[in-house]
Amino acid sequence: MINKKLTGRKRPIVMTAGVFDLLHLGHVRFLEEAKASKQNAELIVIVARDKTVEKRKGEKTVMSENQRRALVEALEVVDEAILGYEEFNIRSVIEKIRPDVIALGHDQNSIGQMVKKTISDMGLQIKVVRIGQFSEDELNSSTEIKKKIINLYRRKT
Repeated sequence: MINKKLTGRKRPIVMTAGVFDLLHLGHVRFLEEAKASKQNAELIVIVARDKTVEKRKGEKTVMSENQRRALVEALEVVDEAILGYEEFNIRSVIEKIRPDVIALGHDQNSIGQMVKKTISDMGLQIKVVRIGQFSEDELNSSTEIKKKIINLYRRKT
């Protein structure tokens, strides 16, 4: 997993996580808001493993975990993107990264509960922030993008 940037770090760290399949404007806005949640922070993004996505969501990703990680890390707002553990483990990620802030997406409710419980169990003082959903007018969901592609393709055949 990491850790080129944590050695001797001087800036606070905001950590967030997600699948980031079919990277879209909603993802970019989410990451911008996450980083802005702590002044002068580094943003470290955990990209879910293919096996984790399939196990938790019951579906495969369109893009591989390595492609998704590379695309996320290529974004200017992201300081580092790393793949999560093969076995989903919030505690291990928190221990490894030692974030000052954990940013959650509007749709990460069950993960949010696990994060808060883990932080409490560990006796840590990590701020948890929830980033709201962006405009309904934009294609800001990978699921919605997949549906639109399917519908457009069906019309042309």
